[in-house]
Amino acid sequence: MARQQRYLIALGSNMRHHRFGHPRQILRAALDALVEEGVTIICEAPITVTAPLGPSRRRYANGAVVVTAALAPEELLARLQQVEQRFGRRRGGQRWTARVLDLDIVLWERGGWSSAALTIPHPQFRTRDFVLQPACAIAADWRDPLTGLTLRQIRARLTRPRPLPR
Repeated sequence: MARQQRYLIALGSNMRHHRFGHPRQILRAALDALVEEGVTIICEAPITVTAPLGPSRRRYANGAVVVTAALAPEELLARLQQVEQRFGRRRGGQRWTARVLDLDIVLWERGGWSSAALTIPHPQFRTRDFVLQPACAIAADWRDPLTGLTLRQIRARLTRPRPLPR
């Protein structure tokens, strides 16, 4: 068996599910599903509610977890996608539409990873406060392997007040 590896995973939902309920309940059920997939949850951020990106009009429930798993990045991705599929997620179609469940690998303790299926760190996480806010609640000192900055520093740069244009 491979050694345990630590990952930061972002979670999101903005659709009700007939079995699991509202988005907050879906995220909690997703954590149980991750455990069933052999993932150990080390710490969990409080769930936040945020405005959507793109055409969706429904607000998102967002969270983050630090997990360990004896899985390589692409193996973990396959497990996450299995969980998403069990919750009714269908791949393809328009980007950023409403979805029952979205699970993304944001960071990996070993640094970066790149393949046709997966890029770690997540390419857009530095520009998304809905990922950084919950991530900072549980892993503020985790460093981005590309910039060397901590999550706290990245979020501070993203959310700092800026002067209005003249």
